[in-house]
Amino acid sequence: MKLFKKKHTRAAPEMVLAEREADTALSLPPAYAPLEKELFDRLRYAVPVIDAAIMKIIRLTGGFRLISSDERYQQQLDRFCENVPVGLTGTSLNSFADIFLDSLLTYGSAVGEIVVDGEKGCIAGLWNGDSASTVVSAGASPFERKYSVRRADGTMKELSHPERIVYASLINGHSILRGLPAMSSILLRIYQCIGQNYDRAGNVRYAVTYKPDGGEGDMTSAKEHAMQIAREWADGMNSARYGKVKDFIAVGDVDIKVIGSENKLFDTNVPVRQLLEQLISKLAIPPFLLGLNWSSTERMSSQQADILTSELEYYRRLVTPVLREIGDAFLCVTGADAVCSVQWDCINLQDETELANARLKNAQAKEIELRNEQTMKNV
Repeated sequence: MKLFKKKHTRAAPEMVLAEREADTALSLPPAYAPLEKELFDRLRYAVPVIDAAIMKIIRLTGGFRLISSDERYQQQLDRFCENVPVGLTGTSLNSFADIFLDSLLTYGSAVGEIVVDGEKGCIAGLWNGDSASTVVSAGASPFERKYSVRRADGTMKELSHPERIVYASLINGHSILRGLPAMSSILLRIYQCIGQNYDRAGNVRYAVTYKPDGGEGDMTSAKEHAMQIAREWADGMNSARYGKVKDFIAVGDVDIKVIGSENKLFDTNVPVRQLLEQLISKLAIPPFLLGLNWSSTERMSSQQADILTSELEYYRRLVTPVLREIGDAFLCVTGADAVCSVQWDCINLQDETELANARLKNAQAKEIELRNEQTMKNV
């Protein structure tokens, strides 16, 4: 499938996914795509641990390199991966993959476009589209895709070059944040209550009570004494802001108490931890990677790292066909009769060490087996 026609009518590259405005309509289908997008954006903004977990997953997924089946084009392919423009400010295929994976995790699907320069006959850059305003439907055959972009007025515009679109989605197109808004709303409510309680009890306020002794002269001047005590008390409190300490001296029965000192703030450690455990279990990130100092043994940490490795491998499998499609498109445009594959970096050095130890133990076991077989033959 060709990326561009032989006859060109436009001098500038055409970006079909970029031709969109702010989406304000909630139309069918899909019914709740724009609404979910706004919800998940606010969720990442309001709950820092969710945003940190997604960014950790993106960074831990690691780098990659496209390998051409024809070594003569490998240098050109490397140069393309390093210097291809991405959007308005990005550069390199790694930048495109990071934004693509961020959209995939947050919204459950991600879409991008290979922008072709018709005049030069080459790939001008890559563009990350808005998955909430992009609708995928079946074409003439069950495996043919048609892409449409939802406009601001709710109407749909079918894209004329679906072969330039790259698309990926999680299972059923559901975001990994699905199910978290309910738990997050409770967590935010607890944090809001903590802030309100500290506004009431944490910001210490005083109750100054003046009781006249019952004499006739004291009773008639009680209001003046109370006003004088209030002025002196306010002056002493204001002086403390500038580092001055003034003692409060009063004559008569004056009682000073801290408002709310007999009440204690609620202990929120247990409910907050329970909610965070629910959030992190959905995100599949070990707690120690997010700075949560929960009790964890060395064996438990190792098992959590293994589970995280399998999660990262799953996300790599989703992104790999997209990267391979972009690499094949570049080789096709350059006139090469070749395809490319994706070589991912090792997730961490610990995995490499464990693999090396496993190979060493297998080699030692093989050596012992050969030695025993030789001994049996000699006998």
